[in-house]
Amino acid sequence: MKPVKVISYGELLFRFSPDWEQHSSALYIGGAEANMAASLARWGTPVAYISKAPENGLSKQVMQQLEKAGITTDRMLWGGDRIGAYFLAQGSDLKHAEVVYDRKYSAFSQLEPGTVNWDELLEDATWFHWSAITPALSEQAAKVCKEALEAASRKGLTISTDLNYRNKLWQYAKPFQVMPELVQYCDVIMGNIWAAHNMLDTALDTVALEQDKKEVYLEQAIKVAQEITEKYPRCKHVAFTFRFSSGPTHNLYYATYYHNGQQTVSKQVETNEVVDRVGSGDSFMAGLIHGLLQGFDAQKLISFAAGAAWSKLFIKGDFNQTSKEDILKLI
Repeated sequence: MKPVKVISYGELLFRFSPDWEQHSSALYIGGAEANMAASLARWGTPVAYISKAPENGLSKQVMQQLEKAGITTDRMLWGGDRIGAYFLAQGSDLKHAEVVYDRKYSAFSQLEPGTVNWDELLEDATWFHWSAITPALSEQAAKVCKEALEAASRKGLTISTDLNYRNKLWQYAKPFQVMPELVQYCDVIMGNIWAAHNMLDTALDTVALEQDKKEVYLEQAIKVAQEITEKYPRCKHVAFTFRFSSGPTHNLYYATYYHNGQQTVSKQVETNEVVDRVGSGDSFMAGLIHGLLQGFDAQKLISFAAGAAWSKLFIKGDFNQTSKEDILKLI
């Protein structure tokens, strides 16, 4: 296997964005963890992606596209019958009701505990990334994820997670019944204050938040980050995004980074020209990992991650194509 800095683990997906007037649909390769890997590869961070796909011609074409994006695929797992998919109108947000999943019985969702040699698969890397989407799929997916985390921990890898909250996926259990056991392995946690509340049962002053004021959001971000680092002593880095939208093409955005008891805030940006919201959070996660690997100071780190997320809003598809140089210009 090719040595890499980062390994990203999660379900490979197709995204279909139908255009009913034209009787056609855009097709994108995606999945949160693949999106994150594509951004890292774009910025020159060696990254491998682990998922599971059936052994057929279509899967081979997908691997070619991933390799074309700079992602190493030699750690992929093979077997099963299909690659999962989801349907989402162009420009829509995954957190809203427009998304329709078609991922039941996918190759990845059929992974079973005890069938993967994680110690071997995680060789020659320094960082392991996963997201909350994986344990949301099923109880067995959560168990496989824990196996991976145990192996990554044994091998001394830095571990990060994105608290991607997808309400439609959590059918077998409540997130806060599953996620804490997995998050205990993490050095880096990214998400937002509401996802942390839903998944880690952290406290949230919902009455104060009704004021809809930035200073209140930032105050809550500090409190939630403090609680996370107290509950999960291994975690030293907590980042939250704040995304507000009042229309299909509107977005107001800023982010926070908590480390060593200090919170650092990115600049606030706003647009009425959003092209595609999918992958923005994944770009933020990639920016966070890239910045930590590069040794960025706190302000440059959160500014780069926020700039990466912001840049994705203006690009069609799941993968961010923005160069590192262009992101640095944004900050």
